Amino acid sequence: MQKTVVINIVGLSKSILHLLPFVNSYAAQHQLNLIAPMAPAVTTAVQSTYLTGKWPSETGIVGNGWYDHTDAEIKFWKQSNHLVQSKKIWEAAKEADASFTASNMFWWYNMYAAVDYSATPRPNYLADGRKIPDCYTHPASLRDILQQELGQFPLFQFWGPGANIRSSQWIADASIKTDQLYNPTLTLIYLPHLDYCLQKFGNDETLIKKDCLEIDKVVTQLIQYYEKQNAQLILLSEYGIVPVHNPIHVNRALRKKGYIAIREERGLELLDAGASEAFAVADHQVAHIYIKDKDRVAEIKALFENNKGIAAVLDKAAQAQYHLHHERSGDLVLIADNNSWFTYYFWEDDQRAPDYARCVDIHKKPGYDPVEMFMTSKLRAARKLLQKKLGMRYVMDVIPLDASLVKGSHGSPFVADDYKPLLITKNATGLRETAPTDIYNIIWQHLFS
Repeated sequence: MQKTVVINIVGLSKSILHLLPFVNSYAAQHQLNLIAPMAPAVTTAVQSTYLTGKWPSETGIVGNGWYDHTDAEIKFWKQSNHLVQSKKIWEAAKEADASFTASNMFWWYNMYAAVDYSATPRPNYLADGRKIPDCYTHPASLRDILQQELGQFPLFQFWGPGANIRSSQWIADASIKTDQLYNPTLTLIYLPHLDYCLQKFGNDETLIKKDCLEIDKVVTQLIQYYEKQNAQLILLSEYGIVPVHNPIHVNRALRKKGYIAIREERGLELLDAGASEAFAVADHQVAHIYIKDKDRVAEIKALFENNKGIAAVLDKAAQAQYHLHHERSGDLVLIADNNSWFTYYFWEDDQRAPDYARCVDIHKKPGYDPVEMFMTSKLRAARKLLQKKLGMRYVMDVIPLDASLVKGSHGSPFVADDYKPLLITKNATGLRETAPTDIYNIIWQHLFS
């Protein structure tokens, strides 16, 4: 078997490749292919397809979150690998060669995966409401080794208004340390850094150039290290990020028609999914609409057809064409056009928005919220941090409610070549554009060549 390393540079596309000088040069010396964007082109769905060779219709990963019909709850960013309903590449490789070992460094659905070594974000939630940065590893002792040598995992630099290069640098350093300790056959490395600047600033090169140079330096470090280990390298991305200027509030549209059920608590509003006739789970440029009475699917479909900013409205039959039909997918799936994206907002008056709306709270929000990367004011945040240091109770409610701040998004398969994800390898695939399901085979060929 050949030692193989897959470096996932989130958001990398031809549109920004020239801003990463080392990676650009590396690509020119190797084979560069486009990857056909899938539906939905979002983190957990794409990664699951890459690692199984199966579409969302088979993996069950129809987005970063979905509606759990049994619990009647919308659940986002769950972590158990048991959610992925197809065999993973490390399971097949172990069957083919008992000496095979794998290290999963921050690719999603990491917990309880049948890999030998792994690390993933996992904060401590204390009884008094505090959230302490931490990570979860297998074996458990690896957590202590990594944090003793590299410092505490920088959770607040991994997501939120403070997100920066520290998190990707920590992951890179942790990957190298894990390799030095265990020398796994296959290593998967997740570098999220470009997700932040590209969603915040779109394709404004004056604002994203610094971030591109930062991640270029991290990738340089990884490639130089792993080349010395005689590893075969695969560089890829899950999606490109397109410039957007048009947020679409699907739940507000459903609310105006009387489909959404709202509960009021302490003068604030909460979406009651289980009691709603229909509601949307927004996920970047894709929104799953779940409908209680299936006889109303056609009338709700008509509500969104031919709407500005919506490129497609897929019922269950149409979802099959995009390999997205599954019991977890919505009765309808909306796909935004290239200039638009979907918010989770369901309230009509910001004064009545739920308390979590103004916080970084990826598990409570009934949809993905890229506005979590912005801050109402640094002064307000500083005051909250002072309260924390003084031991006072506080709520870090510093996130604005202005969706127009977001300038980049992803999720749609309908993108121009410049915004498609990339594959960079030594070996030519023979195709100008690679299917996302073929990434599994490409990794396999590197391992067993």
